[in-house]
Amino acid sequence: MHHFKTICFLFALVSFTAYSQDKNTLSGTVYDDKNNETLIGVSIYIPELNVGASTNEYGFYSITVPAGVYTLQIRYLGYFTITETLTLAEKTTKSFSLIEASQSLDEIVIESNTERLNLKTPQMSVNNLTSSTIKQIPVVLGEADIIKSLILLPGVTSAGEGASGFNVRGGAADQNLILLDEAIVFNSSHLFGFFSVFNPDVIKDVKLYKGGIPAKYGGRLSSVLDIYQKEGNSKDFNITGGVGLVSSRLLIEGPLEKEKSSFLIGGRSSYAHLFLPLFDNDNKAYFYDLNTKVNYRINDNNNIFLSTYFGKDVFGINESFVTNYGNTVVNLRWNHLFTDKLFSNLSVIYSDYFYGLVLDFVGFEWNSGITNFNLKYDFKNYLSEKIKLSYGINNIYNKFNPGKIIPNRADSGIVASKLIDKYANEFAAYIDVEHKINNNLRLQYGMRYSNFTRLGQDALNTYENDQAVLYNKEFKKYESAEATGTETFKRSDVISSFNNLEPRFSVSYTVNDETAVKASYNRMVQYLHLLSNTASPNPLDVWAPSGKFIKPQLLDQYAIGYFKSLKDGKYTLETEAFYKDIQNRIDYINGANLIANNQIETIILNGKARAYGVEVLLKKNEGKLQGWIAYTLSRSEQLTAGRTANEPGINSGEWYSTPFDKTHDFSINASYQLNEKWKFNSNFVLQTGQPTNYPVGQYEVQDLNVPIYDDNKRNADRLPTYHRLDIAATLTPKKNKNRRWQGEWVFGIYNLYGRQNAASLAFRQNRETFKNEAVQTSIFGVVPSVTYNFKF
Repeated sequence: MHHFKTICFLFALVSFTAYSQDKNTLSGTVYDDKNNETLIGVSIYIPELNVGASTNEYGFYSITVPAGVYTLQIRYLGYFTITETLTLAEKTTKSFSLIEASQSLDEIVIESNTERLNLKTPQMSVNNLTSSTIKQIPVVLGEADIIKSLILLPGVTSAGEGASGFNVRGGAADQNLILLDEAIVFNSSHLFGFFSVFNPDVIKDVKLYKGGIPAKYGGRLSSVLDIYQKEGNSKDFNITGGVGLVSSRLLIEGPLEKEKSSFLIGGRSSYAHLFLPLFDNDNKAYFYDLNTKVNYRINDNNNIFLSTYFGKDVFGINESFVTNYGNTVVNLRWNHLFTDKLFSNLSVIYSDYFYGLVLDFVGFEWNSGITNFNLKYDFKNYLSEKIKLSYGINNIYNKFNPGKIIPNRADSGIVASKLIDKYANEFAAYIDVEHKINNNLRLQYGMRYSNFTRLGQDALNTYENDQAVLYNKEFKKYESAEATGTETFKRSDVISSFNNLEPRFSVSYTVNDETAVKASYNRMVQYLHLLSNTASPNPLDVWAPSGKFIKPQLLDQYAIGYFKSLKDGKYTLETEAFYKDIQNRIDYINGANLIANNQIETIILNGKARAYGVEVLLKKNEGKLQGWIAYTLSRSEQLTAGRTANEPGINSGEWYSTPFDKTHDFSINASYQLNEKWKFNSNFVLQTGQPTNYPVGQYEVQDLNVPIYDDNKRNADRLPTYHRLDIAATLTPKKNKNRRWQGEWVFGIYNLYGRQNAASLAFRQNRETFKNEAVQTSIFGVVPSVTYNFKF
């Protein structure tokens, strides 16, 4: 009933859609002329009125202006601008097809690979990357990669080479909401971080929100990575692919009914494991994934989309240790245009993340995962040229499988066991307003209401005085409490319920045509937690819902920025300062064991975190030489104070660096078009080493020296500074011109000067010299790569 009242209030709030009758609405969809793909973020501008609109995630636009004769300018990066005179005497539907600039010119065309700076929009702390940009950035083993491309942007870092996930503005990897065609992806990495799960051939648009996050998004604290797949070519049948040293990919797309419906099938697979037997090696490590999409345009007002993703990783050592994990996503969407001012999208989504482990030498199998069912209904209401409303509802039902042990050998002595499944429901309703006050001042403000309900489960541990973690004064350490019993629930019972309001606000003031100042505030709430005591997430980590012992994480983020367009947009400068305050950040007692733990609450304490810093991004958007320079100066810290005056808390109750704190983060990305045949790309990365702990002493056991670590000091030391240089060259044969088969060779060298960057440091006694030594683990030296890409 409570949810119903919220929905009624939301829709009553937006029911005032009537507007004066002396104005007319121009609406439609913008397509790519070559393949009929809808284009996201196309600018529709009327210079006589100095007003404009941009297309949404499905290529739709709507603009309401007084009747009259106007000049329309349809602009999109990398495409020819359409300039057209239009008499607007009544409401008009008009769609446009844009021609890619490089398709129609005999001479070479240098187009920007990065989004132009939009000074007027109040949206800040957001980065766009096109598929072509991602494919040009040199990465390890020659595989184009979305995640590794994002790491070159300010405020975004990785946990290190071979580490999965990414960190945004000092946040943890589990604080990123990753969406693929609106479906939640829980693990974004293949092969423990060597590749991302996103096939670059399939991706149409990538947008990363680091702050000023619109009210339609929720459930995570640090960022939103919103990725949209292509819809498929509804004009012609095409095949695109690439063959590399360790993996290959293939994309097939074409019309089901010309101009009306299309399909897309994209697959990737690594095959390095096929060559391991040649070296008498029984180990295996490979992945594969499959993207599919079908869309059908019923009429001008209705479109249906069905998209799926399936990916799997397998890693094994001599058949005695085999792990496999992956994501499955299915999304059915319906776009409906109620009027020329009211656009809607209804989505029904299934998402599943699974993890399996086989330990033959022990004699059991282990599996765990998280499954959710998501219903979303979003609306975009173009009230006038000054006010646009977005509103909608979202309901996610989650089932958590913390783990199940299955004996796979009769003599193992292992008894089958199952950790207790957990269930939760997350509901949200939101409204967001884009408000143009005048030509200089624009606002975006909104509110998100969220409710999280922890549902009944088979058993819930109880503890004396509800204290799952105890402090031992004698040994001066935190210890896990023993459960005093269990409570049993029906599935429909409510164990815990949380309600939160999440306000969002952004403002942009345009000083002149080249300069703008922006500021934003947003509150975010995260009800799901990835339990991990490693610097980088790994598949064995467990997702857990908020409840009786785990509180939701709450974030307040403030940001202010200065934005400048230089030399008619040839260069752009973006500078931002941010401050993040996080409540209820999970911390772990010393010696915490997360694996197969049915009493996870006995190793957890609630603390707080903060992150603050300054980001600078300088882009060169035109000419043969293009690229950007990014720098971030920041801190990311955590504090877990004692619950009483007699407890010290973690790290003696003082702030300490999080595992993803990088004081300095500097990167350069550059591309140079030498001629029609050759294009060169490079990137350089330099960042402060990861926080870690070094020994403070040692003791001797049976003639072996064992290092001692200070339990009261966390992350007090750092790994050495990380830096590397990558280069790539793309060869496009001249014979490509005027023929259907298009091919190119990409040659790359990752870590050109062979920097041995430390993934970790281990301290031990040398068995030959009996001296203490620090042993550095480095994953990559110099890594050359060759890839052949084709399209026909």
